[in-house]
Parts: sequence; structure tokens; C-alpha cells
Amino acid sequence: QVQLIESGGGLVQAGRSLRLSCAASGRTFSRRTVGWFRQAPGKEREFVAAIVWSVGTTYYTDSVKGRFTISRNNAGNTVYLQMNSLKPEDTAVYYCNAVIYMDSRWSAMDSWGQGTQVTVSS
Repeated sequence: QVQLIESGGGLVQAGRSLRLSCAASGRTFSRRTVGWFRQAPGKEREFVAAIVWSVGTTYYTDSVKGRFTISRNNAGNTVYLQMNSLKPEDTAVYYCNAVIYMDSRWSAMDSWGQGTQVTVSS
């Protein structure tokens, strides 16, 4: 089973940027769709963005459209989430996972990693 390692989180002021990375060990992301989720304190984990590895098609939740960009590397083992114009409501633990879109929702397919904390101050 692939192990997912998220990194790149931190504490930033509103309006600033961060880039998160998701590295897969054990195998590559090729032929899969990979997504980012986030979970804020006291809230359920929610979908943020996804990328279809083979063609590069991307999907975003409405609240991050125009601010976040998901991308992948050519080696097939790292997914990025570039987050610009960060807002305090983006504060959460961010997780990546292989995903599938079914029953009108994005769902994770593998076990969750530890995630990376993003804190945006106002």
C-alpha cells in the first residue's frame, strides 16, 4: 500500500502563499486521481482539489477556485497544492490521498497520512 507524506504547511498571514507537497512512497500516483482534503478543528474533513494524473484535468471546491492550484511532477510520485491569497478560513490540517468520484462526492481510496498543518492568521 502506498504511504503518503504531506509537507509544506506552516503559519502565515492572510494574503500570503504556501505550497504543499504530497509524496508517495511504495509506488507512484500514475493512473490514479489524487486529491487534497482538509480538516478544520471541529469540522469534518472536506475535499479541496484533485488532479487526474494521466491527463492533468483538475477539480476544485468552490471556496478555493482561483486561489489554489493542484499540480503533479513528471516522476509520478509527488502532488503539489499551491495556495495563494490564503484566508483564515483556510486554516486546517491538509491531507492528500488517491481519490475517486462516486455518488456525487470525492472519496479517499487509501489510508490517511499524518497531514500538514496550515494556519492562517488575520
